[in-house]
Amino acid sequence: MAVSLAFGAVMLAQTGSSQEKEMLAAHNAVRKRVGVPPLVWSAQLARAAGAWAQTLVRNGKFEHQKRNPYGENLFEAMGTTASPTEVVDSWAEEAKNYKYEKNSCSGTCGHYTQIVWRGTKEVGCASATSGNRQVWACEYNPPGNYVGQRPY
Repeated sequence: MAVSLAFGAVMLAQTGSSQEKEMLAAHNAVRKRVGVPPLVWSAQLARAAGAWAQTLVRNGKFEHQKRNPYGENLFEAMGTTASPTEVVDSWAEEAKNYKYEKNSCSGTCGHYTQIVWRGTKEVGCASATSGNRQVWACEYNPPGNYVGQRPY
């Protein structure tokens, strides 16, 4: 569903929409590669993600929420737009930096490990745009990325 706002548009990936299906399939394809159960879509998390994406676009910022009860992945595109698959693929590329044997990361791994976190059961995502800027947010419940714990 598209909602027109003074500063841009927010796309909420709702249950049953093509955007929701693509986002969920992209997440679950990454999870399948490491043998963790698939996620289910949460409209509640999608609404939370949409509210945060709106806030980031409105304020011109790009940062994680403080005191967020969920896990969170963010993506920003300037001068272009990204599809749900492109967003998830960009996060999944961090797999090359994660070493399961040592449970260590050389570089950035947090987006990837949140996607494949075994204990996470549901996801909801949304994007917001303003001018030539697009921001995606995904919220995960329960959250992952606990120091010292393996994601799967």
